[in-house]
Amino acid sequence: MTYAYEQAFPKTPVGEIEVKTLPASTLIACHGQGDYFERSDSLFRPLFRYIQKNDIAMTTPVEAQIQPGVMYFYIGADAAKRPLSKTAAVDVVEMPARTVLSVGLRGAYSSENFAKAEALLRAWLAEQVGYRATGPARAIYWNGPFTLGLLKRSEVHLPVVRSDRASP
Repeated sequence: MTYAYEQAFPKTPVGEIEVKTLPASTLIACHGQGDYFERSDSLFRPLFRYIQKNDIAMTTPVEAQIQPGVMYFYIGADAAKRPLSKTAAVDVVEMPARTVLSVGLRGAYSSENFAKAEALLRAWLAEQVGYRATGPARAIYWNGPFTLGLLKRSEVHLPVVRSDRASP
């Protein structure tokens, strides 16, 4: 298996907030019972075994829904057109293009850093007239587990739509 990393979309620069559109994508997902930060290791393993078994190259980033915990791997161009089957542990998800408010981060992948970034996005959104949130924030992780915490890159995404009213 080749471990060439393909990027699903461009990174948001560290410290910047931007509105960006994520392309329609095929993802695989592993669902947990509790909070993502309490279960991320158990969510990773089934996804990794799935891509190994199906000879799918690793891609970046990894996406995470926080409550309940769900980890998503993007399926790269090498496998996106192949039929992929759902298993007992892994779902195959077709995600349409999405518009998100994004902030780029550097540092450990922790609930504290996620919460601070989400609060920053919600504060920015509260000052805007042109956008409103449409769902919960998600974590976007660009580095693997062996990268030092202070070097790790991530983002927090808040799904948004254009609006005539300010976000509640």
